[in-house]
Amino acid sequence: MQLLNHAQIASKVTRLAMEILERNTEEHELYILGINNRGMELAQRLVAGLRTISSAPFHLWHLRINPASPLDPGPVLEGDARELVGKAVLVVDDVANTGRTLFYALRPLQAILPKKIEVAVLVDRRHKSWPVYVTYRGMDLSTTLGDNVLVSFDGPEGDAAVLE
Repeated sequence: MQLLNHAQIASKVTRLAMEILERNTEEHELYILGINNRGMELAQRLVAGLRTISSAPFHLWHLRINPASPLDPGPVLEGDARELVGKAVLVVDDVANTGRTLFYALRPLQAILPKKIEVAVLVDRRHKSWPVYVTYRGMDLSTTLGDNVLVSFDGPEGDAAVLE
């Protein structure tokens, strides 16, 4: 079942960018960490949206983690985490399910002291069994634990979020 089509995803990204900017008006810059491929794609789209409404510097970094085995080899952050000390950080993923991937994705930030950490996702499934709060969500979705939400970013008119 299709949850979001291309136009709806584009609309959600625009709204999320506005919300992020509204809640970060006091920040001089924002570091945005995209998790894996789809989280990074969403992060890139958010940065593009943010840049249309603000001239503040937005730093986009890739954060890689194995969702099936988050400690092996552990999350790998593209940049030097020490650069995030005292900065506002936004962690971005496509779907938040149990919160496990997001929980372990925050691990590189535990050795430093950012000013604040927020989380943005396109779809929040509300099955949290890990202590992760999603700050910005494109849509809330109550599903059964056996359901799967798949987000695909396939370019013009091909983007979709589906419930399997």
